Amino acid sequence: MSRALFSYLSPVLLAAVLLPAACIEKKETPLPILGAREVNGADTVYHTIADFKFTDQDSATITNSTFDNKIYVADFFFTSCRTICPIMKTQMLRVYDSLQNDPNVVLLSHTIDPEYDTVALLHDYAARLGVKSDKWHFVTGAKDDIYKIAQTSYFATAMEAKEEPDGFIHSGAFLLIDKQRRIRGKYDGTKEEDVNRLIVDIRRLEKENAK
Repeated sequence: MSRALFSYLSPVLLAAVLLPAACIEKKETPLPILGAREVNGADTVYHTIADFKFTDQDSATITNSTFDNKIYVADFFFTSCRTICPIMKTQMLRVYDSLQNDPNVVLLSHTIDPEYDTVALLHDYAARLGVKSDKWHFVTGAKDDIYKIAQTSYFATAMEAKEEPDGFIHSGAFLLIDKQRRIRGKYDGTKEEDVNRLIVDIRRLEKENAK
């Protein structure tokens, strides 16, 4: 074979070899499922968010069924917080803005100071943020119920602490919950780079659900 012909065929042959490989889409690793799990025969039973019943800023009752067939992001805060909450809400607003046209994902913020954070106050708080109540629920309820679900379902810190400047201590975590009520990611809501990862992981989880 002449050198000229070989020079002509080599790129063609190379393309023929590389094209199938290039056409194979890289398989994305599913997000982990966090929390304890039990093996029951051939099935694995994963930790899920317990049943709950709270009231949001519009006086609507919010339960697990509110999030049927939806992904949601949960956190814990209180409106008079002067430490990490303002940072968290700035970062959650970024998540909210990224989801404006996505009906499959909503946000759920629990106050850990229900005695002060009334429904009316939560309504004003949401209005000041300029967010829609069907997209971002700010909920209140019995204090013990909020603390219990924070610690036992979401594995997030939420409690009274008299030694703290504002009287409470809570986690700055954002929790990504899938349609089966399982925790699929935990992110530091005070760090922009972690919230960037959350926004990407929401899309990853949506793709996973679409399969």
